[in-house]
Amino acid sequence: MPPKKHHFRRWHKSLLFLCLLFLAAVNGIAYNQAYSMMHFVDAKQRTAKPEKLSPLEKLKVVLAGVELPRPNNVQTPGSKGLAYTTHRIPLPSHEWLEAWFMPNSAESGIVILFPPYAASKDALLLPAKTFHDMGYSVLLVDFRGVGGSSGSDTTLGIREAEDVATTVAFAQQKWVKRPVILYGASMGATAVMRAIAHKELSPDAVILESPFERLLTTVRHRFTAMGFPAFPGAELIVFWGGVQQQVDGFAHNPVEYAQLIKCPTLLMHGEADKRVTVQDASTSAKNLPAAKTFVIFPNANGHGALAADNPNLWRQQIRKFLHSLQR
Repeated sequence: MPPKKHHFRRWHKSLLFLCLLFLAAVNGIAYNQAYSMMHFVDAKQRTAKPEKLSPLEKLKVVLAGVELPRPNNVQTPGSKGLAYTTHRIPLPSHEWLEAWFMPNSAESGIVILFPPYAASKDALLLPAKTFHDMGYSVLLVDFRGVGGSSGSDTTLGIREAEDVATTVAFAQQKWVKRPVILYGASMGATAVMRAIAHKELSPDAVILESPFERLLTTVRHRFTAMGFPAFPGAELIVFWGGVQQQVDGFAHNPVEYAQLIKCPTLLMHGEADKRVTVQDASTSAKNLPAAKTFVIFPNANGHGALAADNPNLWRQQIRKFLHSLQR
């Protein structure tokens, strides 16, 4: 074999090996990223938001993934002066959901609240107290993986839709003949939307705060927040996350679920939300049927935390929406 031809083949094989090694490394990083986003660990401190990380810290997160301590309830309704009872809602395979029920003698109805991503139910104590003060009984729920519920992982609203459906069935069996209003923040809102679309739920009304438009879109936004190009990393993370949890992340699109929500709906969104853009929220709002109210909170940058960002406007919109249901 001529020396030049032999040298070319060696160079070609080396290049092919490097390409395969690069692809394996990229997919390995994406696999690890997906796993860390959906599994909680016994860490003391959560990885800071992308905007607060130094370049070196961002590189570490890219290579090693985020650290998400398993969310636990630090406060109870008692800290807000509310009487409550704790309920364990059974699920298949020896799993369960933990919920707090706060009765109200006014019996205007029952509001069931579902928390954001990587948060337990105590994150919604402020909204819960507001609903209670307005005459509604309240049921606060931990999704699987957090708080007092079983497990230590999340599927970003996919499996959580089953938790929503199970909770509604539990509430309707235990507290019959009451109007049911579903409230979800961030991932909680996404789970509510999916449950209505896929589990044929028929609540009397829904209140949605900061749901993402599509799973792929929201993962892309996180790359943007880190200062990295989204393609193909976002696609790989959604793909490997789906493989790990045996779900189709590319079909997890609340913007499509919105078309099947027929009951009165209040959709609230922060104008400066960095996780879900106003354009994303507007697209979802357009897909909701006619019985909807879409409110943008000026300058609010919190994601799924509008009750804390602008409590006066939040209470005003909630009160107005609930009052419209009684006409």
